[in-house]
Amino acid sequence: MDPTIEFTDGSGIRLFTRTVGEGPDVVVLHGGPGAHHDYLLPQYDDLAIGRRLRYYDQRGGGQSPADRLTDVGWRAHVADLQALLDHWKIERATVVGYSWGALLAMLFAIEHPDRVARLALVSPAAPSIEGRTAFELRFAKRSQRPEIIAARDQLQASGLRESDAEAYRQRAFELSIAGYFNDFSKVSDMTPFRVTGRTQSAVWESLAEYDLRDELAKLSITSLVIHGTHDPIPIDTARETADLLGAEFVEFEESGHVPHVEEREKFEAVLDAFLP
Repeated sequence: MDPTIEFTDGSGIRLFTRTVGEGPDVVVLHGGPGAHHDYLLPQYDDLAIGRRLRYYDQRGGGQSPADRLTDVGWRAHVADLQALLDHWKIERATVVGYSWGALLAMLFAIEHPDRVARLALVSPAAPSIEGRTAFELRFAKRSQRPEIIAARDQLQASGLRESDAEAYRQRAFELSIAGYFNDFSKVSDMTPFRVTGRTQSAVWESLAEYDLRDELAKLSITSLVIHGTHDPIPIDTARETADLLGAEFVEFEESGHVPHVEEREKFEAVLDAFLP
């Protein structure tokens, strides 16, 4: 099905959406904040056999831009998801959230538990500010691994910036996200993306000293948590999220933050077994 653009409220925000497949609805929430859905492709589209995947670019990112006067805090993102479910006539949703998108799924489930039938949280952002802080420290350290520093030095000395600017930008992007990977040689298999800095900052500022753990423990939603052993988001925070939700927990031992790239076949099999 071709991409569409839909209005969700009176704020002037237009959310870019994309629907793939036919069958039970599954709403997919990308990471960021401030990114866009297509960096989950093509791998997530593998799940469209026998079900309908509904993607959208969250407000303030990708093809859903927001001006500087528009609210892009977490409550606005929750309201957008509710409006989209209403538009799609989905009473109780199956939601797959990746990274920040998993945290958005948790926030939505806390605010609207009656609207969520199933939760699949992939590489979820930590449920509290303590875990978020630990992630930032771990990512900075992982980005300074000797092999990544050597690759950066090699790129700077290559002359590629002058001879092929586009190839240089691609390689620079790959090295900027290499800390998310267990095997950073696989970074070229990930679809490039950009993050809108204002949106990213506004979301984390709106969350402030957040801690969702008590509220997560009150939920009764069939859930799955997937997390890579080598993810800079500490795996203990994902286990904690799974315990709070009473969720099945699946560890991806060869992955960092992007199991859909690093262990694509296992990723597809685990989610395919869980989703309707």
